[in-house]
Amino acid sequence: MNPAQRIAKWNAKFNTERIKGALDDSRERMYTNVQGIFPQITSMEEQVKQCLDSKSVSTSFYGLYLDFGRQMWSLVRRGVSGQSLAKEAATLVATWVSRGLTQAVLEAIRFEVFNVSAPTP
Repeated sequence: MNPAQRIAKWNAKFNTERIKGALDDSRERMYTNVQGIFPQITSMEEQVKQCLDSKSVSTSFYGLYLDFGRQMWSLVRRGVSGQSLAKEAATLVATWVSRGLTQAVLEAIRFEVFNVSAPTP
């Protein structure tokens, strides 16, 4: 594809009137969805913060631990469960430990907030 074709394709793709029309068509459904999901996310985040408070974690790390919590929440929301969830959670814990977070705190969030035990061998 030559540059002129790419530019024409980009221009058609980012036609703001078309984008606005698509968003207007979907807005009511999207609004209904966020009304159900935002309270769940807020509740989960409050539980993570309570867990962090109980472990005396510095507030400067809250954002990172909340990111871990959001990833856990996403797994649960997508229907991952049982040993699959336990293994995915263990992978997330290892990932966040490699980024400098404390394993014991991550495991506490995993268990206390999401009721997910460590995977069985």
